[in-house]
Amino acid sequence: MSVVWAERLAGRLAGMKASEIRELLKVIERPEIISFAGGIPDPALFPHAELAAAYQRVMASNSLRSVALQYSVSEGWLPLREFICEQQNRGGLGATPDNVVVTSGSQQGLEFLGKLFIGPGDLVAVTRPTYLGALQAFAPYEPRYLSVPVDEEGVLPDALEAAFRQGPKFFYLVPDFQNPNGITTSLARRRAVIGLAQRYGVPVIEDAAYTELRYDGEHLPSLIALDADLSGPGEGFRPSHVIYAGTFSKTVAPALRVGWLTGPAEVIHKLVLMKQAGDLHSSTINQIVLTDVVRDIWPELTARLRASYRLRRDAMLAALERWFPPGTRWTHPAGGLFVWLELPESVDGTRLLERAISEVNVAFVPGAAFHADRSGANTCRLSFSMVGPDVIDEGIRRLSTLLPR
Repeated sequence: MSVVWAERLAGRLAGMKASEIRELLKVIERPEIISFAGGIPDPALFPHAELAAAYQRVMASNSLRSVALQYSVSEGWLPLREFICEQQNRGGLGATPDNVVVTSGSQQGLEFLGKLFIGPGDLVAVTRPTYLGALQAFAPYEPRYLSVPVDEEGVLPDALEAAFRQGPKFFYLVPDFQNPNGITTSLARRRAVIGLAQRYGVPVIEDAAYTELRYDGEHLPSLIALDADLSGPGEGFRPSHVIYAGTFSKTVAPALRVGWLTGPAEVIHKLVLMKQAGDLHSSTINQIVLTDVVRDIWPELTARLRASYRLRRDAMLAALERWFPPGTRWTHPAGGLFVWLELPESVDGTRLLERAISEVNVAFVPGAAFHADRSGANTCRLSFSMVGPDVIDEGIRRLSTLLPR
């Protein structure tokens, strides 16, 4: 008898779907396509020389190379966790390496958190819209979503409180230059989120993938730092409501697959056990090399990224102003890699994408993919990270020809 594989699969796989963005990447490899789709960093900005030199130093060292190529601890390379703590403690966090576990990109961290907290039918609060990758990470654990609306200052406190009253397992938020809409949660709204989390005892997962990519205004304190501040005086690591997910994918290189989670030691301990069961540990040599590079060039590297992406952000906003017709709205992100479009209600983003690819060779991501409730049919995400200013203008001009006037 032949095996019927579909009958052998766990029921939780029913909620797993291909990422619209990953599927799009197959299309946008065509050279004639102007792509505003993948929110990926520009490889021209990777620190190629510094990474190459660091790998050479590791392999030339008798002591380091044996460590770099060997199995290692699941928590992650200690000097890297110390660097992460140094950066986060500038905000008064008081974290130690025991509060940090290194993951294979922040995506693995989100998947671990889904596994840690979500059971079939459990409620999870997310913003509307939210990061598609988080929805994918949580989907195998069969949650039910509470979608909380946002405005230009971030999540709406009254709507969030209504969601918290229903007892979700956690609230997932990208507070800085959110993927997909580019919105930054204001300081007042951040304090409101932490206040509600403390009042209702709801954990918050803070996805900080884009925090270093600020182009305008002052840096805002992280939610995990505010939780420490609002928790009152005390020694050491005090936050009890926030787990922080960070990554070096947008600042150094995504192929290194180095991210991390910062949180209370009791939670980190459970996550380390998941890491042991999942892949034992992230690549040791990549962690060592990354630590070498970031300790050497971190301020210079992040400044270079901000300068380059700021020009592209400005070019996209100027092109939208120049070419797009009345009745269309878009966000004005202070950082990150994305601009969010709201089209007339009569325009369906998925249909527009089909026409854009076939008629004008332009790609983007339809906004419904970022809504847990699959609303937002008339929205779209545009990424400016991989396209030069002149090409951005031409792509926006082409796209504008498909919109009603």
